[in-house]
Amino acid sequence: MSLANKLAEERRARLAAERLLEQKQAELQAANRKLGRHARALSEEIVETRAEVQTVRDENARVKSDLNMANEKVAIAERRLWHSIETIQDGFAFFDADSRMIAANHAWLGVFEGLEDVKPGISYVEILQCVTEEGVVDIGDADPAAWREKMLDRWQTVAPEPEIVRLWNGAYIKLIDQRGPTGDVVSLALNITDTIRYEERLKEARRKAEMASRAKSSFLANMSHEIRTPMNGVVGMAELLKDTELDEEQLLYANTIKNSGEALLVIINDVLDYSKIEAEKLVLHAEPFDLERCIHELIMLMQVNARDKGIELLVDYDLFLPTRFVGDPGRLRQIMTNLLGNAVKFTEEGHVMVRVVGVECAAQGAARLHVTIEDSGIGIPDDKVRHIFGEFNQVDGESNRKFEGTGLGLAISEKLVKLMGGEIWVDSVEGQGSTFGFAVELPLAEPDAEQDFSVPDGLRKVLIVETNALNRAILERLFAALGIDVTCCDSGAAALEATDGSVSLVITDHVMPRMDGIELAEALKAAGHAAPVLLLSGNTGSVEQDPGRGFVDAVLQKPFPRAELFAALTRLSGSLAGGVAEPDLPQEPSRVMRVLAAEDNKTNRLVFSKMVKALDIDLKFAVNGEEAVAFYRSFAPDIVFMDISMPEMDGKEATRAIREIEADGGVHVPIVAMTAHAMDGDEDDILSAGIDHYLSKPLSKQVLIDHVSAACPVGVRPPEEGQSAA
Repeated sequence: MSLANKLAEERRARLAAERLLEQKQAELQAANRKLGRHARALSEEIVETRAEVQTVRDENARVKSDLNMANEKVAIAERRLWHSIETIQDGFAFFDADSRMIAANHAWLGVFEGLEDVKPGISYVEILQCVTEEGVVDIGDADPAAWREKMLDRWQTVAPEPEIVRLWNGAYIKLIDQRGPTGDVVSLALNITDTIRYEERLKEARRKAEMASRAKSSFLANMSHEIRTPMNGVVGMAELLKDTELDEEQLLYANTIKNSGEALLVIINDVLDYSKIEAEKLVLHAEPFDLERCIHELIMLMQVNARDKGIELLVDYDLFLPTRFVGDPGRLRQIMTNLLGNAVKFTEEGHVMVRVVGVECAAQGAARLHVTIEDSGIGIPDDKVRHIFGEFNQVDGESNRKFEGTGLGLAISEKLVKLMGGEIWVDSVEGQGSTFGFAVELPLAEPDAEQDFSVPDGLRKVLIVETNALNRAILERLFAALGIDVTCCDSGAAALEATDGSVSLVITDHVMPRMDGIELAEALKAAGHAAPVLLLSGNTGSVEQDPGRGFVDAVLQKPFPRAELFAALTRLSGSLAGGVAEPDLPQEPSRVMRVLAAEDNKTNRLVFSKMVKALDIDLKFAVNGEEAVAFYRSFAPDIVFMDISMPEMDGKEATRAIREIEADGGVHVPIVAMTAHAMDGDEDDILSAGIDHYLSKPLSKQVLIDHVSAACPVGVRPPEEGQSAA
């Protein structure tokens, strides 16, 4: 090989070596750069780690500081809590899940003073053992083992009921134990000695108050009885005195005695009722009753006063509204008596009308009733309307009192209505009249009963003759609702002109100017009109004595219940064109009506006999209940008036005995109670004995006569005016 080639190879080898060296140097530099970067990363990581370590150390120091502060606060709170627990007078103890005491305050441990075993660590069973053995708790006659078992059973329940125990020294402790989720128990021992003794004092005070209340009620009942008994003689004799021949001055004296006595009785009734309401002793007694009949009974009682003042009493009872409801008829009657009595008292002329409307809810078996009493009296000033239902409030001032009264009637009525869940109101215009109304909801006594409003087939057109526009409108609306053509006239002369062959029935008022109802009936018969005449009269007794009674086909006492109207229409059906008359029933031989009165008070017997002296009756008196029962057997009365308070056998016992006698014979004689008792519950107690009606003394002559007349049997001579057989 030539030198040149060798040199060329060497040069090539040297160049390759240089290139390899450069390559390795580049790799070394790259590795150095990589190592540098890694070193920097490690350095930064070390710095961060050191920072984190420092942060953790700082946080740890802060946590330690906070923990120390928290421990200090917990210690302070625990110390304060325990100090508070030690301070309270009631006992406080902790028990673990094994029922061992953890801690207790001095009040809890103080009960066991002197018993060193009762301390933290003792079990609840051991505590019960100490309690019974050392006599800490007064368990009375109970067996110690049974008492401990009862207390342990209570303790082991999930939620122990509070227990009251009596200690040996007479103190009362109420144990309240609360079990936690892990089974530990917090026990409270409350000293309720003062509360127990206070309750005992309250019970004693209540017992004394109830005794005083019973004494008050007894006193009121006795005073009511004692006052009413002589008042029966005063008012009754005054009423009888008025029927004798008196000059003007003597009549004034007799009227003053009677009116003053009746005013005193109103005051007695109001005070008794108001005291009952205020004491919340008044209880409503619900029973089935006929609302329409109740209203007409009240109208009958007010009729005498209204007739004396020339006031027309009207009733507008919704034709399609049921009449039988369930409620307290006595209290409803009292409300309506107050409202109706005020209307008559404050009305000098015109009318007083009772209007009853309502909405029947068949689904609920009840009806919402609205009862209003409208009058054409003096009215109430606007500034006194809001105060009219207040106690002792009067429309007229004390200095110019024209109308007497306690001012309690409306207050009592308002409270009674609210007691029934209803509302009461008044609308009035001074000088024109007032309208008092109340609304109550009453259950229907016969929810499924259907009312019969059928009229005789021959009744096509009715001619109504009535001078009072309101009553005329009421009658017109009633017959129009029945689908009957109606023609109205305000006088007898107009009725004569309006009567033609199309008129099926003439209904006329009795008392009318120029031509009264009987004269109209006579004129119609004279003119050849065959339509029957139904006479409406406020005094049916005078109609029966009128020589022209034969021209009238039927008579109704006005205002009349709907049932009586339909009964009268049925009786007249034979006189209507195309009608069929009811067959005449055989009459028994006419005899005088027999009346038995049981009354032990001589004055009351005299008053009673004088009040019914003008009636054609056979009157017999019994002086006690036993004699009344004996006379019932031998005398066979048609009606019995029964005093309640009598010696040997009272009126209720006598009534029960009479009802037992009747049960065998299938008869029922009306028995009317006469009593001076007027306290709440007296009427219900009396009627429950089998008595039909209840009259408070002093008795009213007209009411007695009405009861006698109403009880007259078929075939017995009516007790018309004449000499009594007794």
